[in-house]
Amino acid sequence: MQNERQLGASIAAHTSWANTINRTARTEPARRALEQRFLDEAGGDPVRAESLRKAHFKRLAFRSAQSRRRAREQIQAAEAAEAELKNLGGHGG
Repeated sequence: MQNERQLGASIAAHTSWANTINRTARTEPARRALEQRFLDEAGGDPVRAESLRKAHFKRLAFRSAQSRRRAREQIQAAEAAEAELKNLGGHGG
């Protein structure tokens, strides 16, 4: 569960985005900086920069999939433990 500071920050962020008319323009500097980072890493070669960009986003997708799998496994383990406790006469769930 989120603490009060996180909730306050989340409220502020949502309010800020709600008041943003041109979301594309607001995020343009960050997108440009990320593209420049890939270009710099590729020594100025746009083809290599594109490969670095694709690898970056594939890496994010991979980590996200791992995180979702771990969360799913933890839920399944918790459900199995609750079922076992219930079968043993406990008061789970």
